[in-house]
Amino acid sequence: MNVVEVRGLRYRYPDGTQALEGIDFQLASAECVALFGANGSGKTTFVLHLNGLLSGEGSIEICGLALQRDTLEQIRAKVGLVFQDSDEQLFMPTVLEDVAFGPRNQGVGAEEAIARAAKMLERVSMSAAVRKAPYHLSSGEKRRAAIAGVLAMNPEIVVLDEPTTSLDPPGRRDLIGLLRALPQAKILVTHDVEFAASLATRAVFFERGRIAGEGSVDEIARRFNWRSRAEE
Repeated sequence: MNVVEVRGLRYRYPDGTQALEGIDFQLASAECVALFGANGSGKTTFVLHLNGLLSGEGSIEICGLALQRDTLEQIRAKVGLVFQDSDEQLFMPTVLEDVAFGPRNQGVGAEEAIARAAKMLERVSMSAAVRKAPYHLSSGEKRRAAIAGVLAMNPEIVVLDEPTTSLDPPGRRDLIGLLRALPQAKILVTHDVEFAASLATRAVFFERGRIAGEGSVDEIARRFNWRSRAEE
């Protein structure tokens, strides 16, 4: 079963930039797919459409539900997006409150939201930080806290935009271990071929707003000479 079905997606920014030129994309249940491509190729623009943060032409179905105005709340509960800059998602006084914010916003009661937040922080090895202010966390800790905040909302799909940015090697290894353990379908927007290869079974290459190719991570890295570019 596909949890994401995108057909003919096109998007033009208000300044006239054509960012997406007819994207067709599918994501199967429990599948992990990496999105490669140069900056400005359309990767982030594409994933922002999956939970309605941007709206273009074409059709999007999430878990069999058509993305439209009256389904937006349901769709956003199904697609959890972890931004490249974790500071964009961490804004409450403590880490525990931050992770509980999403469930509370979904209408979950305070006690249940706190319990769910504590459980997810334990899952990402962040229980010791529940009372800390987010700005006291390291880059790797902020990334794990942001992921916990997404997981606390019980999404069926997790989208991560450049998740290894600012992570040191131990933080990167921890992140790989965490993501491997997640049962959800995952989309990784990344330039990191080795990171993608450790998690994804398929890669999709974006070029000038189009999908230029797809296949295994190694195949796409070779075809588009992406490994050498990413390591420059």
